[in-house]
Amino acid sequence: MNAIAPGSPLRVGLVGYGLAGSVFHAPLVTATPGLVLDTVVTSDPGRQAQAREAHPGVRIAADAAELWEGPGPRVDLVVIASPNKTHVPLATAALTAGVPVVVDKPLAATAAEADALADLSERTGTFLSVFQNRRWDNDFLTLRRLIADGELGEIQRFESRFERWRPQLKGGWRESGAPEEIGGLLYDLGSHVVDQALVLFGPAVRVYAEADVRRPGAETDDDTFIALTHASGVRSHLYVSATTAQLGPRFRALGSRAGYVKYGLDPQEAALRDGLRPGSGAGSDQPWGEEPEHLWGRIGSGESPLTGGGTPVPTLAGDYPAYYAAVAAALRDGGPAPVGAREAARCLAVLEAARISSRDGVSVDLRPGGA
Repeated sequence: MNAIAPGSPLRVGLVGYGLAGSVFHAPLVTATPGLVLDTVVTSDPGRQAQAREAHPGVRIAADAAELWEGPGPRVDLVVIASPNKTHVPLATAALTAGVPVVVDKPLAATAAEADALADLSERTGTFLSVFQNRRWDNDFLTLRRLIADGELGEIQRFESRFERWRPQLKGGWRESGAPEEIGGLLYDLGSHVVDQALVLFGPAVRVYAEADVRRPGAETDDDTFIALTHASGVRSHLYVSATTAQLGPRFRALGSRAGYVKYGLDPQEAALRDGLRPGSGAGSDQPWGEEPEHLWGRIGSGESPLTGGGTPVPTLAGDYPAYYAAVAAALRDGGPAPVGAREAARCLAVLEAARISSRDGVSVDLRPGGA
């Protein structure tokens, strides 16, 4: 890793300037004190122009190797936001060169590949983290606090939905059926809902899944259900879909004392897509990550929130900027990564089991020696 002069900003090289790079990573990096977007890697002329317009003075490179090859690494952190199939080879190259790395989810196609990257990170003493921004969603932060405070009692069942209504295919590698592309919703939105469930309720010991291809011409799953049995005894039912004509609650957590139901998505992605930036406040009536009162979830028992049952619970502000603030602190102070590669490997083990379960019509036991 480069020697970082005290007080100097950490130079960030961003690989990929599609949706993930332009909407999430570049804005969050530039909004983080102590980080500066130094270089954007994209060979697409249109995206090069887009990056220059959005980030005046940024350097443009056509090849990611320019970030770590040569007489000395050009950057202090590489962020990999390129297509999924490039994550492992690019992260391997950067770690081998001793350059710290953030990789967008999914880190890899398999848990074994993720563990191999974790091994390489440990062997070279080089920082590696996975971008799981949904850990800083407003609803997730709120539910996590309610559970920690015992407001729901002992959690028995957890439902999480990341559903959309997109009946027409958009095309591109995310919808490709080629295995090397690691496309489909299981690895896309499934990476989020599984990670959140594991953070809330601990490791899964059994996985059952149904992955369907619904839309005409689709090549990979676009309507998927995953059921987890956690070692803690909690059961998680997770839904990811692009074909949901009527959207269900984002969260429904049922405990021995009360339940919490929350509709609607965290507002941060929509704000970023609209060009708003953390700390700017420009063009928004809400502080960053906050939502209006009518969108708050409800806590209660014996009634439906849709008929007025339960009590509104103020939703905590979402905080995507906290991820890169933690990355900057870890690089300067030697602290832990906000999301580690071993955590990503555990999530990928569940996704792999879900793929097997759906293909073979069986439940998959994740315990050592399980069938």
